Amino acid sequence: MKTKLTFAAALLIISCTHVNKEETAYVDPLPSWNDKESKSSIINFIKETTNPENQNFIPVPDRIAVFDNDGTLWSEKPVYFQLLFAIDRVKELADQHPEWEKEQPFKAVLENDMDELKSYGVEGLLKIVMATHTGLTTEEFEDIVKKWLSTVKHPRFNRPLTDLVYQPMLELLSYLQMNDFKVFIVSGGGIEFMRPWVEEIYNIPRNQVVGSSVKTEFVFIEDRPVIKRLPEIDFIDDKEGKPIGIHKHIGRKPVFCAGNSDGDLPMMQWTASGEGKRFMLYIHHTDSVREWAYDRDSSVGRLEKGLEEATAKGWVIADMEQDWKVVYPFEKE
Repeated sequence: MKTKLTFAAALLIISCTHVNKEETAYVDPLPSWNDKESKSSIINFIKETTNPENQNFIPVPDRIAVFDNDGTLWSEKPVYFQLLFAIDRVKELADQHPEWEKEQPFKAVLENDMDELKSYGVEGLLKIVMATHTGLTTEEFEDIVKKWLSTVKHPRFNRPLTDLVYQPMLELLSYLQMNDFKVFIVSGGGIEFMRPWVEEIYNIPRNQVVGSSVKTEFVFIEDRPVIKRLPEIDFIDDKEGKPIGIHKHIGRKPVFCAGNSDGDLPMMQWTASGEGKRFMLYIHHTDSVREWAYDRDSSVGRLEKGLEEATAKGWVIADMEQDWKVVYPFEKE
């Protein structure tokens, strides 16, 4: 009996050892990335900065990663998705504003004249946002955003907009979080437009979103305290505004930064200016088949100065066509 028990114990030990070896087998943290320089650079950065014995080790409190949203975490063509939301809001509210039939840029929206709408630039967009995104409580606005996202389909792919997130970037977010990086979205989009859905789609807490905002006020409506959105810009979180937003809302300089346009360049420069190991990642839209190919000449997500500086300074430029096995999660279906 003693021999049998010993033999059984030996089998158990061998079995456990075999299982442990399988459990510790290498698991690719970025399976949707091709095995190229971009992927290896990311993995090496995370390995070095999380190893206490490495000279590039970064303490957990300083592991701040910032990501642009439009064109970096999800698509931004044919126009920014928040603009699609604003356009639908104009059409929904048109009956209450008969003057919009003759007033630009609302007239262009109602006539579906996108070329005319684009001619009004940022000023025209802000005018639409002020007319359609304000006068509501923050709760009302969030409910409208959620309802819109649950019903609208992308004009090219005929899928919910939240399906057009980038699978390789979802993996990167998760990889950073697993290694104790605190991940923030730092976007030119509206902070209250993003908060309702980022937790579900990106697994990023809503309080880790930095974005553009309108002014608000605390008021009582029928004896109930609410925060009301006012028709006045509070902060534009784009270009030079991004480092300011990071300083204002995060209070630590990032060590990892990802973006896709010239609007993200100041955020890249701010990240690169820190001491120690830093990582700057540009997503280059080069895939005209699975997504879109654009950079210098695009009216949305223009990438010119950022591309030049990234090349000159050796920042990582992820070529969407070459570096990504898939673009969207639904490609794997």
